[in-house]
Amino acid sequence: MDFGLTEEQSILQQSARSMVEQEIRPVLAAHDPDRPLPKAAMLKIYGVLAREGLTAPRLSEEAGGSGMKMLDYGLVFEQLPTAIAISLLSHECTVARIYADSDAEQRKRFLPDLIAGRKICCTGTTEPDTGSDPRGVRTRAVESDGKLVINGRKMWITNGTASDLMIATCSMGQGEKGNILRRIVVERDVSPYEALEIQGLGLKQGHLSEILLENCEVPAENALGTGGDAARILTLTWNGNRPLVGLAAVGIAQQALDAAIEYAKVRVQFGKPIGARQMIQERIVDIAADVMASRLLCYQALDVIDSGGRANATSAMAKRFATTACERAVSLAMHVHGAMGISREARLEQLYRDVRMLPIPDGTNEILTLIAGRDLLGLEAIRH
Repeated sequence: MDFGLTEEQSILQQSARSMVEQEIRPVLAAHDPDRPLPKAAMLKIYGVLAREGLTAPRLSEEAGGSGMKMLDYGLVFEQLPTAIAISLLSHECTVARIYADSDAEQRKRFLPDLIAGRKICCTGTTEPDTGSDPRGVRTRAVESDGKLVINGRKMWITNGTASDLMIATCSMGQGEKGNILRRIVVERDVSPYEALEIQGLGLKQGHLSEILLENCEVPAENALGTGGDAARILTLTWNGNRPLVGLAAVGIAQQALDAAIEYAKVRVQFGKPIGARQMIQERIVDIAADVMASRLLCYQALDVIDSGGRANATSAMAKRFATTACERAVSLAMHVHGAMGISREARLEQLYRDVRMLPIPDGTNEILTLIAGRDLLGLEAIRH
């Protein structure tokens, strides 16, 4: 078992760091850190991501993607600024879902602009009363005069206000096994939908949205796949997304660790750097251990996916552990900084707000616990 990166992986990781510093952070720095990036700025960043093959990393080269291994994708993903990483995750997994659930004609219509970064997309599954259980979706799609008419609300949608296209998970009625789910591509310029910005605790330069679909008429040929298979496609992409979200948390915690080490060396109290004090060293080591353990769990989960193994439990545990441990790590780094830790100048408060956003998407810790527990025990948790 080799825990080290190959030479190619090290080069890939360093190239990603250089790309971020030279081409992405300057765009972020040029805009208000407390407001969503303008669409033009997002498209500029997406042009960079597309050039690097990150807008469709899960698709093969034959399908128009970059055919990256999930572990290699994770190495790059960890280096991205968090708001951009979460935006990219929404975009590229939507691309993967469209590809997996569409025919050749649909792929030709929808995917080229998304893969090229000329358009931004999102997935609308969560609703005001429906979160981790997509079977409870209430947004309805009804066939009428050769079109699909959609009515409903989608909540907590990453990229919503910046999106040109979304795939909406809709109910087409009830079948023998309950709700018949269907994924439908909604092109904003053809079938306008209203997207409202939701102000969140962190990831302020991202786009978290509520989307309203009111008598939204969509061409019937925009329906994807076969009725009833949407839940399966969702599960496959969730398994990849969860360790990636965990690595976004790792990237934040690594920044906090670097800042804490630097501060502990230069901050002097009672005539010595505070880093020479035992309690400060203990906190630094605890932060480093949380970062390392989280990173390795997420890498292992992605490697299981690359190997074709069953990833339900490993992916759930990776995200659950990483988001919790890295939130703790950032908090400890703030303690190392003392009063400076709560100032905006130190930027740790921004890291703390950002990392606190990450336990929510792609399964809360409670849901992830049930997923992992079911796999480990072979028993469904009692629901009443």
